[in-house]
Amino acid sequence: MNAFELNKIMGWVLAAALVIVGGQTFMEIYADGHGDGQEKKTAYAIEVEGGDADKKEKKAEAPKALDIKPLLASASTDLGAKVAKKCKACHTFEKGGKNKVGPALYEVVNRDLGGAAGYAYSSALKEKGGKWDYDALAAFLKSPKKFLPGTKMAFSGIRKDEQLASLIVYLRSLSDNPAKLP
Repeated sequence: MNAFELNKIMGWVLAAALVIVGGQTFMEIYADGHGDGQEKKTAYAIEVEGGDADKKEKKAEAPKALDIKPLLASASTDLGAKVAKKCKACHTFEKGGKNKVGPALYEVVNRDLGGAAGYAYSSALKEKGGKWDYDALAAFLKSPKKFLPGTKMAFSGIRKDEQLASLIVYLRSLSDNPAKLP
């Protein structure tokens, strides 16, 4: 077998590999956005008159805000520290910690929204105004996108109220002078 025959064989092998890898990449992009982790709806909702009126009314109602204050009394700082491990990829917790993808969270309780020095907040957060009090933290950490449409935070939220309250108590503890519990 001469070199020309080997070149042809290798060419076909490489072409087959290119077709396989290229086809997979194309299907990933086409099917689910190239692995961005966001679920996309591929269907349209067809609304019909009557029948689902009660469901539509319930969806139209604003979701009730979680009253986090009663849960804070029984919250565990240790559980909060465990829940906070989810946040370490994007945030620092130690005093003097640097901003990463998200702002440093030391002394975050009662800090101004958009108040971490040196961090480029989204315009939605800058425009909101206010402080990171217990209610604001609870609403944001429960569902960042619902609390603040346009936020840069990609985290989907903490669903369990016990974990949410414990995380807030943990964040409260990250201070030289922790804020009073309500």
